[in-house]
Amino acid sequence: MDYMQKIQYAANGFYNHGLELARERDLSGAAECLKRALQFNKYHTDARNLLGLIFYEMGETSDALVQWVISINLQPEDNLADRYLDKVQRKPGQLEHASNLIRKYNQALIHAQNGSDDLAVLQLKRIVEEKPNFVKAHLLLALLYIAHEDFTKAGKSLYKVLQIDKNNRRAERYMEYVKSRTGKADVEKRKLKNAFSHREMEDNDVILPPTYKENTGWQSIINIAIGLALGVVVVLFMILPARDRSLNYQHNQEMRIYADKLNLANQEADRLRAEAEQFEEERAKAEEDLESLIGDSGSTLSQYQTMVEILQAYRKEDFPAAVKLYIDMDKAKITDENMVNILTEIETDMAANAPAVLETLAAESNAAGDYDMALKYYEEYMEFDDRNPQIIFNMAMIYKNKGDEETSDQLFGQVIMNFEDAELAAKAKEERGY
Repeated sequence: MDYMQKIQYAANGFYNHGLELARERDLSGAAECLKRALQFNKYHTDARNLLGLIFYEMGETSDALVQWVISINLQPEDNLADRYLDKVQRKPGQLEHASNLIRKYNQALIHAQNGSDDLAVLQLKRIVEEKPNFVKAHLLLALLYIAHEDFTKAGKSLYKVLQIDKNNRRAERYMEYVKSRTGKADVEKRKLKNAFSHREMEDNDVILPPTYKENTGWQSIINIAIGLALGVVVVLFMILPARDRSLNYQHNQEMRIYADKLNLANQEADRLRAEAEQFEEERAKAEEDLESLIGDSGSTLSQYQTMVEILQAYRKEDFPAAVKLYIDMDKAKITDENMVNILTEIETDMAANAPAVLETLAAESNAAGDYDMALKYYEEYMEFDDRNPQIIFNMAMIYKNKGDEETSDQLFGQVIMNFEDAELAAKAKEERGY
């Protein structure tokens, strides 16, 4: 078996294990296995598609879209990711709704950071009502409930998380703490102990029958007196000391239990403080990332969506549509390594073929009287090629028709100075009035 086969077997092994965990609703564990599979083989489209589905199931729509777009470009034909993307795009306002939810989640983080826990809780409750499978929102809501010692509501939120992702580690840690604070952990321990506390009778066990003897007269009086004396002795020398020892032992046990609980609470408080600091770091990073991710039509999420639409236009052989999408795209926000490679190929093709399309689009807009759109197409043309005198002359004529003599004279001047041997130079002089 060669090295490449070993890598493929390893990738398939992690994928199969991730698939099994996903079927058992261990989504976070499945996601880890699928990421390992992609580390061995980034072209494993089945693993990438399943990872996208898991992200989507946990409310991470943007991460799901990234995985499916990469998958389609690695395998353009017979790919389930194409169906997933079409399904998301067909739902009216699906992407906008996902962006709004992330924006609301980000606002809830800001409220929590500023001490406005009530506003944060209210915002998060609205989020989970709109998207019940948003795991991060449920976790943050549970953490806020824990901070306010509302352990019943915290337990309900954590229960919903574990229904979505049954082995979510963070939810399990929070649930252990909630149970310890509500006494449910002790109840479970007692139930387990009682289940094994009953002993069956053995063969050598003996049941002694009660005895009865009838006494009369002085013998009865003497027996009563002796019994009273023995009772006093037993009380003074056996029952009271044993009772005292029992009370002391019980008191010591209670103190030990309280000390253990206090120690556990202190450890949990330290851990919660550490997690709060971690949440603060994540919140600060989330603010920075989400500001560019979902801010407006130029957001990162929108740019990835534009990439999908460009690729679909290529697939339909509608190159003019691809060019229109390309010129409005903020290419600097495409940072995923695989998507950057795809974008590089698109840029190469655009550099060779887009200018002709842009010139045609500009001419059509000019003929229709839409001078602003025509200028936009000509300016985009200049980004590819700024040495075409005809394009510069056409732009000058549009500015002249719009009444902007200063700009038109400047452009005519460029044609006259930089292309003096061209036929357009003489026309430019006439237009300037030389």
